[in-house]
Amino acid sequence: MIVIDIATRWIRAEYVRWQRRMRGLFERWRPPYRLRVVDGDSLPPVVPVGALVLARDEGEDWCVGMKCPCGCGRTIELLLIPEAKPRWSLSLDLTGLPSLSPSVFLRDGCRSHFWLKRGRVIWS
Repeated sequence: MIVIDIATRWIRAEYVRWQRRMRGLFERWRPPYRLRVVDGDSLPPVVPVGALVLARDEGEDWCVGMKCPCGCGRTIELLLIPEAKPRWSLSLDLTGLPSLSPSVFLRDGCRSHFWLKRGRVIWS
């Protein structure tokens, strides 16, 4: 029983490593995420794939949203307001490509963990 348990864990770990390698290969050819700004303090009902949507109300940034880059279809909403816990910060480089910090870690569902740097997803 112990040997089967160890083998099962090893197979699962190898499968996760393989998935990460495959995602990394496809991310190289995917166009970078671009920032789209919408008015209001919440995200639109449909978030476009490949875009980081910024909800801005009266000049104040509220949140950003995006489709999960793993392909599961989940919409991720990250708060930017200083009062929120946890909160993220959004920065743009000179070409307008967005970066988020800290990393995004989904604790349920697909359990994706990644950074968004200069419009590119970097898997952890």
